[in-house]
Amino acid sequence: MGADEFRVDAHVKVLDEGVVERAKRRGLDALVYAPHFEQLPTVRETARRYSDDDLVVVPAREVFAGTWRNRRHVLALGLTDPVPDFITLEAAMAEFDRQDATVLVPHPRFLNVSLGYEEIQRYSDQIAAVEAYNPKLVGAWADRAKRLVADFDVAPFGSSYAHLPGSVGEVWTAFDRELSDARDVVAAFAADAPRRVGRRSSLSHRARKAAEFAHLGVENTWEKVDRIFLQGTEPTHPRHLLYDGRFDDAAVY
Repeated sequence: MGADEFRVDAHVKVLDEGVVERAKRRGLDALVYAPHFEQLPTVRETARRYSDDDLVVVPAREVFAGTWRNRRHVLALGLTDPVPDFITLEAAMAEFDRQDATVLVPHPRFLNVSLGYEEIQRYSDQIAAVEAYNPKLVGAWADRAKRLVADFDVAPFGSSYAHLPGSVGEVWTAFDRELSDARDVVAAFAADAPRRVGRRSSLSHRARKAAEFAHLGVENTWEKVDRIFLQGTEPTHPRHLLYDGRFDDAAVY
């Protein structure tokens, strides 16, 4: 690691004391914490609890726009107000624009959960960076992500996209300047600050890639579908009281 580098794992789903210790051992300076289906106030409080002088934890939301069959995931940093899942992509992007949020595109062109060329072109003025690599992007998906970043000449970022604690720190985005807090990290992504994407290249990294990819089957079970859509219990459902009816017209469920 360069003496002046500031390393950010730009998208993790897990956070506890073990994750924090692992992040520090891996030489990270910051994590972007964006767990599935948790409301923004909860994410903020958890991020605050685990931040300290040695590790900045940035609260964020990976919003699931669209339907289960045609999801469009968008990673939003610097939100001022909660934004639910399961609204149209148009409504999500309009709300991010209203809040002047920093919009990142995670895992582009991956399965049915990503933004592709058409969406990135449509919202190019709002998008601050596109993910060039994470451990779930294997084979052709990894090649597509790199080509997309090059085709649009957009700022890249990399993350572990860790759903499993052991994956934290496998990938990082390294900025060439010191960043002091969460606001600085968000500003660096928003301002297209110089950066590079780094990753581990050991045999253990290959094992982590396989474990993370296998985890897709766990998070896409029928039980998850039933819990989200049939029971309507998710705290990030657009008709939850937190959102005060503001997104009812944009809800897809």
